[in-house]
Amino acid sequence: MKAVMQTGYGAPEVLRLTEVARPTPGAGQVLLRVRAAGVDRGTWHLMAGHPYAVRAALGLRRPRNPLTGLDVAGTVTALGPGVTGFAVGDEVFGTARGAFAEYAVARADRLAPKPERLGYPEAGALAVSGLTALQALRGAGRVRAGQRVLVTGASGGVGTYVVQLAKAFGAEVTGVCGPTKADLVRSLGADRVLDYTREDVTAGGGGYDVVVDIAGGTPLARLRRILAPRGTLVIVGGEDCGDWVGMGRQFHAVVRSPFTRQRLTMLASRQNRADLDELASLVDAGRVSPAVTATFPLDKVPQALEMLMAGTARGKTVITV
Repeated sequence: MKAVMQTGYGAPEVLRLTEVARPTPGAGQVLLRVRAAGVDRGTWHLMAGHPYAVRAALGLRRPRNPLTGLDVAGTVTALGPGVTGFAVGDEVFGTARGAFAEYAVARADRLAPKPERLGYPEAGALAVSGLTALQALRGAGRVRAGQRVLVTGASGGVGTYVVQLAKAFGAEVTGVCGPTKADLVRSLGADRVLDYTREDVTAGGGGYDVVVDIAGGTPLARLRRILAPRGTLVIVGGEDCGDWVGMGRQFHAVVRSPFTRQRLTMLASRQNRADLDELASLVDAGRVSPAVTATFPLDKVPQALEMLMAGTARGKTVITV
């Protein structure tokens, strides 16, 4: 089969499309014919080996598993021992390490039936960012109807889901993004859109019940200014937070939280079937829709990642196979 392999850490040039053996599913695993695979920042961090803690976990000089890509949608072609609930031919979505390939092996408990309303490109962009957004709001943020929610990085992969989900849960939503992406954020249902290039959204006031910080880099003290006295801050991702661990603001928030009435939290998203099923239900109910704005073929994965990190991507970018 054709698959994208990672030869080392660095820029997208470390990725190569090559021929490799088709994998075989083991116990509790499913073999998928990949139809689409989403592009996400986590995949970029694994490619770049940044922060450096990534390399300690995956391999110091190069990743021990050179296959790349995680978000996936496709068709079940084979079942490993012990797998129940799926059959050959089922259309599914979820996560599979090595999704930038014609075939990929996935854990059965990290897949769910594809929403009927979605094609493969949209379903391939749903799991990673959608799960992160759902868990940021349901779990860490504890969002309730009538609350005021502010989302930084509202036009990105996770942000586009946070805006829609917060609205679906009955919140009043303010999205923060650049001027060229404001129309996208409004189209997703944001009640208000702020342009971070023209105003300091953390200058004071606001009184938001929940702030979901996805853009990264804003000091903790400034984010707290716009929180209500008993508001909740959810820091998602580790952008611009140091070369070594990339979690400086998150750890600072967790340590500071017990000494203030505000809840200061970090999110470590989890891949699980229950949340995949909830996302699919929300999609089929018409309350959430993946904001796929660009697609690339399998041999253009490096270009897709370059666009993501250049900041020009709007919503989700997808590799079609």
